[in-house]
Amino acid sequence: MRANVAKSWNGPDRRLNSELQQLLVMAAGVAYNPRMAKLSPDFFEISCPCCGGLLKVDPETRAVISHIAPVKPKTFNDFEAAAKAMRDNEGRKESIFRQAVDAEKNKKDLLEKKFQEAVKKAKETPDEGPRLRDFELD
Repeated sequence: MRANVAKSWNGPDRRLNSELQQLLVMAAGVAYNPRMAKLSPDFFEISCPCCGGLLKVDPETRAVISHIAPVKPKTFNDFEAAAKAMRDNEGRKESIFRQAVDAEKNKKDLLEKKFQEAVKKAKETPDEGPRLRDFELD
């Protein structure tokens, strides 16, 4: 397919070539430069939208040929900073665990209150029976 395109652009009929270029300029607003097309590499490179890595894509098969992961910076510069962060994190973990235990202790009472409220609401609202759907009215 690529050879056919090259023949149509670089064929012996220069007038046809210039007319095609003029059509491209009118349609896209950009002039086609066949010398630039020949200099293009076999693969093109794209930045990965997820991780920021480099993807090499084959234009013919539209498949990713390779992926180069980005270099991740170090989280901590030294061991002391990492140890301090771990100690701070332990306190936060303990606090979250205590909150979860308290919520679990009160869960039974909370569910009982919600159930009583639902029973009260059901008694106040009279039962209307099953609702009629649109297709049942026909």
